[in-house]
Amino acid sequence: MKRVTIKQLESVRAVAEAGTIVKAAEQLNVTPAALTSRIQLLEEDAGVALFDRAGGRLRLTVAGEEVVNAAHGIERVLTHLDVTLGALRGARSGRIAVGIVSTAKYIAPRLVAAFARQNPHIEVTITVGNRSEMVAQLRDHRLDVCLMGRPPADFPVESVAIGEHPQVIVAAPDHPLVGQKQIGKAALAQENFIIREEGSGTRAVFDYFFSDVPVRHPTVNIEIGSNETIKQAVMAGLGLALLSAHTIEAEVVSGRLAVLDVAGLPLLRQWFVVRRADRAPTPLAQAIWDFAVEEAPKLLPNGIAA
Repeated sequence: MKRVTIKQLESVRAVAEAGTIVKAAEQLNVTPAALTSRIQLLEEDAGVALFDRAGGRLRLTVAGEEVVNAAHGIERVLTHLDVTLGALRGARSGRIAVGIVSTAKYIAPRLVAAFARQNPHIEVTITVGNRSEMVAQLRDHRLDVCLMGRPPADFPVESVAIGEHPQVIVAAPDHPLVGQKQIGKAALAQENFIIREEGSGTRAVFDYFFSDVPVRHPTVNIEIGSNETIKQAVMAGLGLALLSAHTIEAEVVSGRLAVLDVAGLPLLRQWFVVRRADRAPTPLAQAIWDFAVEEAPKLLPNGIAA
C-alpha cells in the first residue's frame, strides 16, 4: 500500500463513524464523489473491500476495521510528535486526552479545572463513560490518563491511588429503613434495588457486596446507565441504590436522599489515576499525571455524606 494517504485513512474512519458517504462528506467538507474516489483508490491499492455495502448503510469489513485502527494509530503518533516537538521548542502547549469514568464526573472537574488554571495553553480533551468504555479507550491508546475506581488487569498499566471512594446505600427519606441501625444484608435482600448497567464499576461493587447473601438476591427493579437517573428513581420511591458517596452529597444535604446505616458499609474503594505502562508519556501527559498524583488528594471531598 505504497500510495496510501492520511486523507484516505481519515475518509474510511469518517464513513465508518457516519454510516453513509453523504454524512461523512459533510463532516469532511468534501463532495460525496471525491470521498467515494478516495475510498475506491484505497480499496484498489489494498486489494480488498473495506466496507460491506449491503442494506443501505456502509459497514466495515475486517479489512476496514484494520484500516480504522491504523488511522487511530497514526493520529496518536502525530499528536505525540506535535507535543514532543513543542516540548523541544520549550512550548508548554498542546492537547491531552483524559478519560473519566462516569461516577468520577462529580469530582474530576475540580482536578481538571485546577490543572487548566495553571496551564492555560494546554487543551484538555475529556471523555466520560462507564468503566468498560474507558478501559477500551485506554487499551486502544486513545487516552493519556484516566481517572477510575479499579485499574484494568488485562494489559500493562501504571496506576496510583489518589483518594478514598466510599460506597453507600441510599433510599428515599421516607423509606422504612431510614433511621434503623446496622441494617443487615438479609433485610436489604427483601428490597428492590436500582443498579448500574453491566460494565460499570458501581455494578461490580454491588455484585461483590451481595455475593455472600444466603437469602434471595436483591430484586433488581431497574437497570440504568446513569447515576443521575438512578438518584431520581430512588427519590421517587422506586427502590434502593448502592452509589458512590461522592455522587449523592448534594441530595443528602438537601434532604432528598438518605444514607442507610448498613452493616459493612461504607465500602471504601480507591480512586486511581491510570495510564498505559508500555507507552512513554508525552511531556504534557506527564505534567497532568504529576499534577493528579500531587493535587487530587487535596481536591477530593472529605468524609461521607450523611
